[in-house]
Amino acid sequence: MNSSSTPPSADTPERGRPERGGDARFFDWHSPTRVIFGAGTLDRLGVSARELGSHRPLLVTDRGIMQAGHVDRAIASLREAGLSPIIFDHVEENPTTRHVADGLELARRESIDLFIGLGGGSSMDTAKGINFLLTNGGEMADYWGIGKATRPMLPLIAIPTTAGTGSEAQSFALIADDKTHQKMACGDSKAAAQVAILDPAITVSQPARVTAVSGIDAISHAVESYVTRVRHPLSMMFARQAWKLVFDGFPRVLANPTDIEARGLMSLGANLAGSAIEASMLGATHAAANPLSARFDLTHGIAIAILLPHVVRFNAEVMDDSYAELWAETGLPSPGAGNAGKALADWLEKITRLAKLPTSLKETGIDPALIPELAQQAAAQWTGRYNPRSVAPSDFEKIYHLAYNGTC
Repeated sequence: MNSSSTPPSADTPERGRPERGGDARFFDWHSPTRVIFGAGTLDRLGVSARELGSHRPLLVTDRGIMQAGHVDRAIASLREAGLSPIIFDHVEENPTTRHVADGLELARRESIDLFIGLGGGSSMDTAKGINFLLTNGGEMADYWGIGKATRPMLPLIAIPTTAGTGSEAQSFALIADDKTHQKMACGDSKAAAQVAILDPAITVSQPARVTAVSGIDAISHAVESYVTRVRHPLSMMFARQAWKLVFDGFPRVLANPTDIEARGLMSLGANLAGSAIEASMLGATHAAANPLSARFDLTHGIAIAILLPHVVRFNAEVMDDSYAELWAETGLPSPGAGNAGKALADWLEKITRLAKLPTSLKETGIDPALIPELAQQAAAQWTGRYNPRSVAPSDFEKIYHLAYNGTC
């Protein structure tokens, strides 16, 4: 999940305010999503849609997923179950209000009764965005924040083809304004998927670079959500288990892209990390990444890969004990008291190099003269307020400079 620059609305639910050890005084957690996991489970789509009472579902996807053949399998499953599916395949990376408007026109014309998001986070976000407007009217800006939908929404089945965003476990749609390029995080429990189908076999078709950037995103979700200000025991359980799975699975997938077992570890890990985000949000890494994506169209996962080690080192001053808990799950030798954050950050840089992704902003062509401006924008991001260590514009500026040079 990318961050949004809007602060939560006044009706944002409290998610608990834990002490440093994560002992929350209060949390309120409910997951409406049934998870179907395993190789070949895409073929269960038709039965799942029929169980939700659908006759005419709208399958939201992109052209790449069409070419990979996954849509053909999905449509065959739906038709075998007696349904009459409609396809909207105009989704693009970083979906905007234009994509939502185009899909909305089709959904209205075809009188659809269920949404299916098949693809990466962009497909699932677009499906959620269309759902907001079809069922509740208005425009996407009306739902910017949390809990703005006043009417019921149609059911959603989410089928990720990447192991990264965890959007299938979240109630947020991230949609950019087509004119201003401002990203809007629109969250409502009614937008969450009723069913998530995790078929690791379909992630094999993704290009190596997509596998790399989405995998780094999943790793960042586990690492960041584990230490947020509003974490609680349940969110920490999700994040810690997600970290164990992606730590094991990601190097294996990079070494052997057809390793279905490793793909399964990544798919399940990304899903659990998505649940951790839903429960306890993210932090300064995502706050700093968002301006880079908006200003320079830098791929989200690449921005995350570059920034995350530096944010971990920044947070280690107050969260090293928690990073030590994550490090203990790796089975690697203990780095010693007070050194867990550094060890974790070093490993993150190592895995980024292994994934053949850039480790500095200099490699991406970012103009360093714009760092003060980017720091101001990062400080305005929503997710930054959940970072375990308070982060001011001057702190973001230091993080950007370190990330630009790729130095500790």
